[in-house]
Amino acid sequence: MEVGFLSILALGFVLGIKHAIEPDHVIAVSTIASQSKKLLRSSLAGVFWGIGHTATLFIIGIILIFMKGEIPEKWAMSLEFLVGIMLVYLGTSTILSFKNIHLHQHDHDGENHKHVHTHEHRGTHEHKHQHKHVSYLKSLVIGLVHGLAGSGAMVLLTMSTVKSVWEAAIYILIFGAGTIIGMLFFTTIIGIPFVFSAKKVTLNKTLTRITGVISIGFGIFYMYNLGVTEGLFKLWIH
Repeated sequence: MEVGFLSILALGFVLGIKHAIEPDHVIAVSTIASQSKKLLRSSLAGVFWGIGHTATLFIIGIILIFMKGEIPEKWAMSLEFLVGIMLVYLGTSTILSFKNIHLHQHDHDGENHKHVHTHEHRGTHEHKHQHKHVSYLKSLVIGLVHGLAGSGAMVLLTMSTVKSVWEAAIYILIFGAGTIIGMLFFTTIIGIPFVFSAKKVTLNKTLTRITGVISIGFGIFYMYNLGVTEGLFKLWIH
């Protein structure tokens, strides 16, 4: 393996870390991390995001490089627009996640235990007890959507830096490893305030709702910028 190519891979790894901390990525994963009551779960949410993101980039990237093609501007921007819709959905679902949540306390062996959980009523007599948990599948899907939205730019970047398909494959995987590590680091940091406030329902609820509002606000801005400022809506019409 040439020294020049190793330098390109090192750059790809650094760019992957930088890519992980783009605002739309961090905000989206924050909505998942806000549901965490354990730091490990928050960290793993970032890892699953990175796996989903890398998988989409790799599959679509290699197909496009093999076909020597690129995603048309209209489709590339439409996939980006999908990210905005997803951010609004994630923000809304995060805010609504506290609808039926309350703190349950009980004594066990002389110690007071606190549990945050939800109660959902289905019908008259059925009662469901459900603890809040982090959805790794949700993190994976968010990563897949972000990978779809960024695949066009990734292919252009890859084609400008490597000479063959196998080099492109390695480059995308190294870039993906960078995004996984970058997101692992940031979801761990993001998860800290939510984990420490887990038993303080009012504070936790406030932090979570702030995260949801930021996600909705950024999602609306993201869609407006793409649709109006960058002209996606005009492309849809013509």
